[in-house]
Amino acid sequence: QVQLVESGGGLVQAGGSLTLSCKPSIHTLSTYAVGWFRQPPGKERDIVAAINRRGDSTYYTDSVNGRFTISRDAGKNMVYLQMNTLKPEDTAAYYCAEKGSLSSDYYTTVYAYAYWGQGPQVTVSS
Repeated sequence: QVQLVESGGGLVQAGGSLTLSCKPSIHTLSTYAVGWFRQPPGKERDIVAAINRRGDSTYYTDSVNGRFTISRDAGKNMVYLQMNTLKPEDTAAYYCAEKGSLSSDYYTTVYAYAYWGQGPQVTVSS
């Protein structure tokens, strides 16, 4: 069973920064497209950012474009979400997800992904 292990969540003041990391328990993450999603309490899980398997194509939802950066380090078998200039409305559980099948594209819907991380909480205080 594939597991994605996330780290880096926590509490930060508005305007601050956090970096989330995602690493699979087995196999090579760089083989597959990866997405970061977030889910505020009582709301749906929505895409934040996505990256294709090569790392040369990315997607950002409008509300984080210019503040968040998704990247991957094949040598360390990791995917990151660097979050800058955080706002209270960024507060949510953040999930990394892996497609689990080969493709050259990135994906923005929850249905495209086969494996998920545990969703650490990110809380931004005003």
